[in-house]
Amino acid sequence: MDVGMALPTMAQGFTRATFTEWCRGIDEGPFSSISAGERITFHNPELLVTNTAAAALTERVQVIMNLTVLPLHSTAMLAKQLATLDVLAEGRLAVGVGVGGREQDFRAIGASFEGRHARLDEGVAELKRLWSGAPAYDGGEPVGPAPFRKGGPTVLAGALGPKAMARAARWADGVTGFSIGAVRDEMAGTNRMALDAWEAAGRTERPRLVNGSFFLLGGDDAAGELKRFARAYLAVFGERAAHALSELVELSSPARVCQAIADAEAAGCDEFILVPGTVDPRCLEQAITALKP
Repeated sequence: MDVGMALPTMAQGFTRATFTEWCRGIDEGPFSSISAGERITFHNPELLVTNTAAAALTERVQVIMNLTVLPLHSTAMLAKQLATLDVLAEGRLAVGVGVGGREQDFRAIGASFEGRHARLDEGVAELKRLWSGAPAYDGGEPVGPAPFRKGGPTVLAGALGPKAMARAARWADGVTGFSIGAVRDEMAGTNRMALDAWEAAGRTERPRLVNGSFFLLGGDDAAGELKRFARAYLAVFGERAAHALSELVELSSPARVCQAIADAEAAGCDEFILVPGTVDPRCLEQAITALKP
Protein backbone atom coordinates (compact mmCIF):
# COMPACT_ATOMS: atom_id res chain seq x y z
CA MET A 1 0.00 0.00 0.00
CA ASP A 2 1.15 3.54 -0.79
CA VAL A 3 1.44 6.25 1.86
CA GLY A 4 0.84 9.84 0.77
CA MET A 5 1.60 13.05 2.64
CA ALA A 6 -0.57 16.16 2.42
CA LEU A 7 0.88 19.63 2.72
CA PRO A 8 0.07 21.36 6.05
CA THR A 9 -2.07 23.99 4.35
CA MET A 10 -4.85 23.83 6.94
CA ALA A 11 -2.48 24.50 9.86
CA GLN A 12 -1.62 27.98 11.11
CA GLY A 13 1.68 29.53 10.05
CA PHE A 14 1.93 28.21 6.49
CA THR A 15 4.60 30.22 4.65
CA ARG A 16 6.87 29.94 1.60
CA ALA A 17 9.56 28.40 3.79
CA THR A 18 7.05 25.86 5.11
CA PHE A 19 5.92 25.06 1.61
CA THR A 20 9.35 24.54 0.06
CA GLU A 21 10.64 22.48 3.00
CA TRP A 22 7.63 20.16 3.02
CA CYS A 23 7.57 19.78 -0.78
CA ARG A 24 11.20 18.73 -0.89
CA GLY A 25 10.88 16.50 2.15
CA ILE A 26 7.82 14.74 0.72
CA ASP A 27 9.39 14.25 -2.71
CA GLU A 28 12.61 12.88 -1.22
CA GLY A 29 10.82 10.79 1.39
CA PRO A 30 8.97 7.45 1.28
CA PHE A 31 5.70 8.99 0.12
CA SER A 32 3.60 8.26 -2.94
CA SER A 33 1.83 11.61 -3.28
CA ILE A 34 1.63 15.24 -2.24
CA SER A 35 -1.75 16.94 -1.90
CA ALA A 36 -3.76 19.90 -0.67
CA GLY A 37 -7.49 20.47 -0.21
CA GLU A 38 -9.98 23.25 -0.86
CA ARG A 39 -11.71 25.66 1.47
CA ILE A 40 -12.69 29.26 0.76
CA THR A 41 -13.66 30.87 4.09
CA PHE A 42 -10.59 29.62 5.96
CA HIS A 43 -6.97 30.67 6.31
CA ASN A 44 -5.58 28.02 3.93
CA PRO A 45 -3.89 28.94 0.63
CA GLU A 46 -5.86 28.43 -2.59
CA LEU A 47 -6.04 24.86 -3.89
CA LEU A 48 -4.99 25.16 -7.53
CA VAL A 49 -2.12 27.59 -6.98
CA THR A 50 -0.75 25.43 -4.16
CA ASN A 51 -0.90 22.16 -6.07
CA THR A 52 0.60 23.76 -9.18
CA ALA A 53 3.52 25.11 -7.17
CA ALA A 54 3.90 21.68 -5.54
CA ALA A 55 4.12 20.10 -8.99
CA ALA A 56 6.90 22.54 -9.90
CA LEU A 57 8.87 21.78 -6.72
CA THR A 58 8.59 17.99 -6.97
CA GLU A 59 9.71 15.45 -9.55
CA ARG A 60 8.55 12.05 -8.34
CA VAL A 61 5.36 12.03 -6.27
CA GLN A 62 1.84 12.13 -7.64
CA VAL A 63 0.08 15.48 -7.16
CA ILE A 64 -3.46 15.02 -5.82
CA MET A 65 -6.09 17.75 -5.74
CA ASN A 66 -7.67 16.34 -2.59
CA LEU A 67 -10.20 17.55 -3.13
CA THR A 68 -11.73 20.06 -5.52
CA VAL A 69 -15.28 21.23 -4.74
CA LEU A 70 -16.30 21.07 -8.38
CA PRO A 71 -19.66 22.93 -8.09
CA LEU A 72 -17.75 26.02 -6.92
CA HIS A 73 -15.97 26.33 -10.27
CA SER A 74 -16.54 27.29 -13.87
CA THR A 75 -16.13 23.92 -15.55
CA ALA A 76 -14.45 25.16 -18.73
CA MET A 77 -11.94 27.26 -16.80
CA LEU A 78 -11.26 24.39 -14.40
CA ALA A 79 -10.74 22.02 -17.35
CA LYS A 80 -8.11 24.42 -18.72
CA GLN A 81 -6.43 24.88 -15.34
CA LEU A 82 -6.27 21.16 -14.59
CA ALA A 83 -5.02 20.28 -18.06
CA THR A 84 -2.30 22.90 -17.65
CA LEU A 85 -1.32 21.44 -14.28
CA ASP A 86 -1.30 17.94 -15.77
CA VAL A 87 1.11 19.15 -18.47
CA LEU A 88 3.36 20.87 -15.92
CA ALA A 89 3.32 17.77 -13.71
CA GLU A 90 3.98 15.55 -16.74
CA GLY A 91 1.01 13.32 -16.01
CA ARG A 92 1.47 13.10 -12.23
CA LEU A 93 -1.91 14.74 -11.52
CA ALA A 94 -4.92 13.08 -9.90
CA VAL A 95 -8.06 15.12 -9.25
CA GLY A 96 -10.29 14.40 -6.29
CA VAL A 97 -13.75 15.94 -6.76
CA GLY A 98 -16.68 16.36 -4.41
CA VAL A 99 -19.82 18.39 -3.75
CA GLY A 100 -18.58 20.21 -0.64
CA GLY A 101 -20.46 20.42 2.64
CA ARG A 102 -19.76 23.99 3.74
CA GLU A 103 -22.47 26.39 2.61
CA GLN A 104 -20.29 29.32 3.74
CA ASP A 105 -17.83 28.62 0.93
CA PHE A 106 -20.60 28.65 -1.68
CA ARG A 107 -21.99 31.93 -0.33
CA ALA A 108 -18.55 33.55 -0.33
CA ILE A 109 -17.98 32.74 -3.98
CA GLY A 110 -21.53 33.45 -5.15
CA ALA A 111 -22.36 29.86 -6.10
CA SER A 112 -25.57 28.01 -5.35
CA PHE A 113 -25.45 25.39 -2.60
CA GLU A 114 -28.56 23.76 -4.03
CA GLY A 115 -28.33 21.18 -6.79
CA ARG A 116 -24.63 20.65 -6.24
CA HIS A 117 -24.83 16.85 -6.52
CA ALA A 118 -26.24 17.03 -10.04
CA ARG A 119 -23.73 19.75 -10.91
CA LEU A 120 -20.89 17.47 -9.80
CA ASP A 121 -21.99 14.69 -12.14
CA GLU A 122 -22.50 17.14 -15.00
CA GLY A 123 -19.19 18.85 -14.26
CA VAL A 124 -17.14 15.66 -14.40
CA ALA A 125 -18.77 14.71 -17.70
CA GLU A 126 -17.94 18.16 -19.09
CA LEU A 127 -14.33 18.02 -17.85
CA LYS A 128 -13.81 14.74 -19.64
CA ARG A 129 -15.53 16.02 -22.79
CA LEU A 130 -13.32 19.09 -22.91
CA TRP A 131 -10.17 17.08 -22.15
CA SER A 132 -11.02 14.89 -25.14
CA GLY A 133 -10.67 17.95 -27.40
CA ALA A 134 -14.37 18.64 -27.95
CA PRO A 135 -15.33 22.30 -28.57
CA ALA A 136 -16.45 24.36 -25.62
CA TYR A 137 -19.75 25.09 -27.40
CA ASP A 138 -21.39 24.38 -30.75
CA GLY A 139 -19.28 25.95 -33.44
CA GLY A 140 -16.58 26.90 -30.94
CA GLU A 141 -12.96 25.87 -30.44
CA PRO A 142 -11.56 23.34 -27.95
CA VAL A 143 -10.31 24.42 -24.53
CA GLY A 144 -6.55 23.83 -24.50
CA PRO A 145 -4.04 22.67 -23.67
CA ALA A 146 -4.55 18.95 -24.16
CA PRO A 147 -3.80 17.04 -20.96
CA PHE A 148 -0.46 15.27 -20.70
CA ARG A 149 -2.22 11.91 -20.79
CA LYS A 150 -4.93 11.03 -23.26
CA GLY A 151 -8.29 11.29 -21.52
CA GLY A 152 -6.99 13.58 -18.81
CA PRO A 153 -5.96 13.09 -15.19
CA THR A 154 -7.17 10.33 -12.89
CA VAL A 155 -10.47 11.36 -11.26
CA LEU A 156 -11.21 10.29 -7.68
CA ALA A 157 -14.63 10.79 -6.11
CA GLY A 158 -15.03 12.16 -2.61
CA ALA A 159 -18.14 10.01 -2.19
CA LEU A 160 -19.48 9.30 1.31
CA GLY A 161 -22.82 7.49 1.14
CA PRO A 162 -24.35 4.75 -1.04
CA LYS A 163 -26.11 7.18 -3.41
CA ALA A 164 -22.97 9.26 -3.97
CA MET A 165 -20.91 6.09 -4.41
CA ALA A 166 -23.37 4.73 -6.98
CA ARG A 167 -23.12 7.96 -8.98
CA ALA A 168 -19.34 8.00 -8.69
CA ALA A 169 -19.14 4.47 -10.07
CA ARG A 170 -20.41 5.84 -13.37
CA TRP A 171 -17.53 8.25 -13.90
CA ALA A 172 -14.70 8.01 -11.33
CA ASP A 173 -11.45 6.05 -11.43
CA GLY A 174 -11.60 5.55 -7.68
CA VAL A 175 -12.60 7.12 -4.39
CA THR A 176 -10.85 9.33 -1.87
CA GLY A 177 -12.20 9.11 1.66
CA PHE A 178 -11.32 10.32 5.12
CA SER A 179 -11.53 8.56 8.48
CA ILE A 180 -11.06 11.10 11.24
CA GLY A 181 -10.17 8.36 13.71
CA ALA A 182 -8.35 6.17 11.18
CA VAL A 183 -10.74 3.34 12.09
CA ARG A 184 -10.07 0.07 10.27
CA ASP A 185 -13.71 -1.04 10.06
CA GLU A 186 -14.81 2.39 8.83
CA MET A 187 -12.20 2.37 6.04
CA ALA A 188 -13.07 -1.22 5.15
CA GLY A 189 -16.75 -0.28 4.94
CA THR A 190 -16.01 2.60 2.58
CA ASN A 191 -13.89 0.35 0.40
CA ARG A 192 -16.52 -2.38 0.29
CA MET A 193 -19.18 0.18 -0.64
CA ALA A 194 -17.01 1.35 -3.53
CA LEU A 195 -16.29 -2.16 -4.77
CA ASP A 196 -19.98 -3.05 -4.63
CA ALA A 197 -20.93 0.14 -6.47
CA TRP A 198 -18.38 -0.52 -9.22
CA GLU A 199 -19.69 -4.08 -9.62
CA ALA A 200 -23.31 -2.89 -9.71
CA ALA A 201 -22.39 -0.35 -12.40
CA GLY A 202 -20.84 -3.08 -14.52
CA ARG A 203 -17.33 -1.72 -14.14
CA THR A 204 -14.70 -4.39 -14.79
CA GLU A 205 -11.70 -2.43 -13.51
CA ARG A 206 -11.10 -2.15 -9.77
CA PRO A 207 -11.45 1.38 -8.30
CA ARG A 208 -8.44 2.98 -6.67
CA LEU A 209 -9.21 3.15 -2.95
CA VAL A 210 -7.70 6.10 -1.09
CA ASN A 211 -8.30 7.14 2.52
CA GLY A 212 -6.58 9.34 5.08
CA SER A 213 -6.61 10.98 8.47
CA PHE A 214 -5.22 13.90 10.48
CA PHE A 215 -1.95 13.33 12.31
CA LEU A 216 0.61 15.31 14.27
CA LEU A 217 4.03 14.23 15.54
CA GLY A 218 6.57 16.13 17.62
CA GLY A 219 6.36 18.84 20.25
CA ASP A 220 5.59 18.64 23.95
CA ASP A 221 1.85 18.04 23.57
CA ALA A 222 1.25 16.40 20.22
CA ALA A 223 -2.07 14.85 21.25
CA GLY A 224 -3.47 18.13 22.58
CA GLU A 225 -2.19 20.13 19.62
CA LEU A 226 -3.75 17.67 17.19
CA LYS A 227 -7.14 17.94 18.90
CA ARG A 228 -6.93 21.75 18.89
CA PHE A 229 -6.12 21.70 15.18
CA ALA A 230 -9.07 19.41 14.45
CA ARG A 231 -11.45 21.60 16.47
CA ALA A 232 -10.35 24.69 14.56
CA TYR A 233 -10.70 22.95 11.21
CA LEU A 234 -14.13 21.56 12.06
CA ALA A 235 -15.47 24.68 13.81
CA VAL A 236 -17.55 25.51 10.74
CA PHE A 237 -19.91 22.68 11.76
CA GLY A 238 -20.55 24.17 15.21
CA GLU A 239 -18.73 24.05 18.53
CA ARG A 240 -20.41 20.88 19.81
CA ALA A 241 -19.77 18.85 16.64
CA ALA A 242 -16.20 20.13 16.35
CA HIS A 243 -15.43 19.15 19.93
CA ALA A 244 -16.96 15.67 19.57
CA LEU A 245 -15.18 14.94 16.32
CA SER A 246 -11.85 16.27 17.56
CA GLU A 247 -11.95 13.74 20.39
CA LEU A 248 -11.73 10.99 17.77
CA VAL A 249 -8.35 12.04 16.34
CA GLU A 250 -5.57 9.83 17.66
CA LEU A 251 -2.56 9.85 15.34
CA SER A 252 -0.15 11.71 17.62
CA SER A 253 2.58 9.10 18.13
CA PRO A 254 4.77 7.17 15.67
CA ALA A 255 3.32 3.89 16.90
CA ARG A 256 -0.27 5.06 16.34
CA VAL A 257 0.58 6.37 12.86
CA CYS A 258 2.13 3.03 11.93
CA GLN A 259 -0.92 1.21 13.29
CA ALA A 260 -3.24 3.40 11.22
CA ILE A 261 -1.24 2.63 8.10
CA ALA A 262 -1.38 -1.09 8.86
CA ASP A 263 -5.13 -0.85 9.49
CA ALA A 264 -5.66 0.98 6.20
CA GLU A 265 -3.78 -1.71 4.34
CA ALA A 266 -5.77 -4.43 6.09
CA ALA A 267 -8.96 -2.55 5.15
CA GLY A 268 -8.03 -2.84 1.48
CA CYS A 269 -6.79 0.70 0.80
CA ASP A 270 -4.42 1.32 -2.09
CA GLU A 271 -3.15 4.53 -0.48
CA PHE A 272 -3.40 6.16 2.92
CA ILE A 273 -2.77 9.92 3.10
CA LEU A 274 -1.40 11.53 6.25
CA VAL A 275 -2.81 15.05 6.74
CA PRO A 276 -0.61 17.09 9.10
CA GLY A 277 -2.05 19.36 11.78
CA THR A 278 1.10 21.45 12.10
CA VAL A 279 3.60 23.23 9.86
CA ASP A 280 6.49 22.13 12.12
CA PRO A 281 9.00 20.24 9.93
CA ARG A 282 9.74 17.92 12.85
CA CYS A 283 6.34 16.36 12.16
CA LEU A 284 7.44 15.43 8.65
CA GLU A 285 10.83 14.24 9.87
CA GLN A 286 9.29 11.96 12.49
CA ALA A 287 6.82 10.57 9.96
CA ILE A 288 9.70 9.70 7.62
CA THR A 289 11.56 8.02 10.48
CA ALA A 290 8.45 6.07 11.50
CA LEU A 291 8.00 4.74 7.97
CA LYS A 292 11.55 3.44 7.61
CA PRO A 293 11.69 -0.37 7.29
